[in-house]
Amino acid sequence: MAQDRTYINQCSLREKVFENGGSLINAAFKVSELQEHADENGWVNIVIAKRREVSEKGATHYAYKSEYQRQNNQQQPPQDSMQQQQQISNPLDDDLPF
Repeated sequence: MAQDRTYINQCSLREKVFENGGSLINAAFKVSELQEHADENGWVNIVIAKRREVSEKGATHYAYKSEYQRQNNQQQPPQDSMQQQQQISNPLDDDLPF
């Protein structure tokens, strides 16, 4: 099921391509619009995508809010077990001749 995208409307994104093949994107965002989309930590994750055609005002890219949610599936082992692993794998106790 496709999600509806939340576009960042008050922005200007223009790509500059250099003769040597390099490029950069000049970006300007209206802070008040980004604040509306900020999460509980104050971050705004956005996606910048290339337009099919350059707009009348010269915009080469557009931006929309990323809906990606990071999932923390990996649990860190308790510190006690980490200390046990360090004790077991102590390189000074390996009985190697060199």
